[in-house]
This record gives sequence, C-alpha cells and structure tokens, in this order.
Amino acid sequence: MPNARIVDVTTTLFRVVLGLLFTLHGAASLFGIFGGNRGSGEAIAVGTWPGWYAALIQFVGGVLVLVGLSTRVAAVICSGSMAYAYFMVHQPEALLPLNNGGELAALFCWSFLLVAALGGGRWSLDAGLARRRGRGLAEEPATVAATAR
Repeated sequence: MPNARIVDVTTTLFRVVLGLLFTLHGAASLFGIFGGNRGSGEAIAVGTWPGWYAALIQFVGGVLVLVGLSTRVAAVICSGSMAYAYFMVHQPEALLPLNNGGELAALFCWSFLLVAALGGGRWSLDAGLARRRGRGLAEEPATVAATAR
C-alpha cells in the first residue's frame, strides 16, 4: 500500500473514531443513554449551563467530524469546548491532567486540533462535495503533502 493511501486511511479512521466517541459522550448527556451523564443514567436538563451546551457541542460537533462535514470549523469548536472543560473544570483541582482527571478533556482537545489542521481528508463529505463542485482536494494540505511523497 503506497504511503499516501496509508495516510488517507489512518487519518480517516482517526477522524471517524474521534467523532464517534465524542458523539457518544454528547448522546449520553443529552438523552440519558449509554449510562447517562457521568454514569448517572440521567440526561442533563435542557438549557443547563454549561453542561447541556457542552453536550450539544459534543453531539453535533462529533457527528460533523465523524462524517467529515464542515470538519475544520467543527473540530475547532470541539477543541475549544474541551479546552474550556479542562481549564474551568479540571485544572482548578490540580495542575496536571493525571492529578485532576482531565486526561480525556486534554486528549480530545489536542485530537480535535489535529483534525482541524488536517481537515476531513479524502474520504469525507467535505471532499465529496468539493469533488462534485470540481475543486478537488487542493485545500487539503495533508492529502496534497502525502501524495507528493
């Protein structure tokens, strides 16, 4: 398998798995499924600040990243929400993520930042729409760099 195909496959799988995990977190908090919000079995009350809005970002942003639609914008918003969660919820407890329970927030934050930098990739709705409009993937630097090798 050529190097460019490996890059395409791994970045797509990374984006899809990241989006799915984030969507499931949002669904648990919004709908009380998969154990509910923080394992309580309950959904967050509609409009509760900041939890309900964070769950909405997780669900909608996760779906957008999962399918690769408006990937960069959605990933930046998801990354920002996790940075907010880390600094407002976890960091006041202790400095390091290992000590404050913020490892997941930190990993999501940096992972979404990576997706924002790379874009949706060749196998995303963004790329499909661009192909349909005849633009190709010129705006996807990761794909262009990978195919140049």
